[in-house]
Amino acid sequence: MPEAVVLLSGGLDSITALALAQEQGFDCYALSLDYGQRHTAELAAAQRLADAAGVREHKVIQLGLGDVGGSALTDNAIDVPDHATSGIPVTYVPARNTVFLSLALGWAEVLGAWDLFIGVNAVDYSGYPDCRPEFIAAFERLANLATRGGVEGGKFTVHAPLINLSKADIIREGIRLGIDYANTVSCYSADSDGRGCGVCDACRLRAEGFRGAGIPDPTRYAR
Repeated sequence: MPEAVVLLSGGLDSITALALAQEQGFDCYALSLDYGQRHTAELAAAQRLADAAGVREHKVIQLGLGDVGGSALTDNAIDVPDHATSGIPVTYVPARNTVFLSLALGWAEVLGAWDLFIGVNAVDYSGYPDCRPEFIAAFERLANLATRGGVEGGKFTVHAPLINLSKADIIREGIRLGIDYANTVSCYSADSDGRGCGVCDACRLRAEGFRGAGIPDPTRYAR
């Protein structure tokens, strides 16, 4: 059975990507990042999801992206918007997916795995430049240029199975795969119990996705 490293945030998209990887026959290793985000409820959710999915191993790596700053998700001096915004939002974390995929790539090299999965989405992506197909293609090229495995003739593949799906489509896929989305945390400002704020971009897109899919929203909200 081929092995894959899957980035698992604890949110709706990443667990769907993991379930799709398993459906494709991959033996999955889940990687979560404690990068200085406002809350750790999503990491607790990632652990629950990894346990439920029966991954081979779930690793959590600590990073100091809060030391870099520049994002409402890592800097308490920047407020998380309570309304939709245009352009690249202040919740964008500089180079986050580049850093995350680099760590996943390093672990894959150690494991001897050639496949990486990430749950980015270019349809309901809220303006993040590192959620676009062009970014995924560029990182895959980098992965094969910058690693011993790639130089010695191996081929890394970066899978983004949700890239062209709407949030409603993602939710329909997850329900088909048996995912319990009540165990996920998507909110940018979730409280310590994992309850969503109900007003940030992540909560808004999530709620719209459930409505569009015609599926009851299991999300717990603080208000």
